[in-house]
Amino acid sequence: MFELTTYELFVLSAGAMAFGLFLLIKGGDWTVDAAVFVAERTGLSPLFIGATIISFGTSVPELFTSVNANLSGFPGISLGNVLGSNVANILLVLGATAFVFNVSAKPKDLWKDLAMMLVSTGILAYGMMLGSFSLVFGLIMFGILVAFVFYQYKTDSIQVEDDDDEEGSGLAITTMTGAALVLLTGLAALAVGAELLVQGAVQTGTAIGVPEAVIGMTVVAFGTSLPELSTCIAAARKQSVGLILGNIIGSNTFNIMSIIALTAIIKPLDVDPVLLGFELWATVAVAVVFSLWMLTVGKLTKPLGTAMMAGYVVFIAYQYLQ
Repeated sequence: MFELTTYELFVLSAGAMAFGLFLLIKGGDWTVDAAVFVAERTGLSPLFIGATIISFGTSVPELFTSVNANLSGFPGISLGNVLGSNVANILLVLGATAFVFNVSAKPKDLWKDLAMMLVSTGILAYGMMLGSFSLVFGLIMFGILVAFVFYQYKTDSIQVEDDDDEEGSGLAITTMTGAALVLLTGLAALAVGAELLVQGAVQTGTAIGVPEAVIGMTVVAFGTSLPELSTCIAAARKQSVGLILGNIIGSNTFNIMSIIALTAIIKPLDVDPVLLGFELWATVAVAVVFSLWMLTVGKLTKPLGTAMMAGYVVFIAYQYLQ
């Protein structure tokens, strides 16, 4: 039987990861485009669309990747993906956004959503210390999220400055039938991309001797955070602060309360012990410090954005150096 060398295995698996990331990004874009069109056509407010649908839509790659990884027997990638994505969303995505555009908001407009993100992070830490996320735990988490989304819709907790500042659909969707086709195409791309990314990540980790959880925290998490990055940079060009902050805060909440919850509902999610040290507490610390900063200072400037991106580089480097 023909055996691949370590180099050949690395090249093939890296190629699978790259193509998987491409499909995840495009699939996420198409899914968001279709979801926003349907929401607008059915009369949902632009505020609700930006704070919930876009936040969830940009988290869809993480959802497909985490569910696929857990079903394939790689729970370390599932949880590592969520932890790493939440760190990347704040340090990398908001850092890069602040580098090109000062991000500021009134603390009174953010405290409810930041509080929910912190509660979600606390639930994440508690579940991980228990050692697994069961079906019941997942149902409770998802129920809390549904209640919060309804509350958010009724109270309009994220303030969007100007409805026209939001990004329009990237595709020329004009009918509900067209939206359905785009949505199905996006979901198919997400499914295939998630499979390629997970299998490529596992084989890459094997080839270079890195644990699957670390691959999930770094490469996979970075790739699945690209939709948030592109959305925030686009919103920054139009100076839509509400969409930027709503996307990141909402995505971090959705990552925990929907992705981990749904993954656990489909199949109980075991915690890889590798993630219980620096990885978990770095995720908690980033969420807490960011929340306190926005509730007191309320502004992310270019120097701070540079420091945040540098912090992300250190975070990634540490994963491999340890």
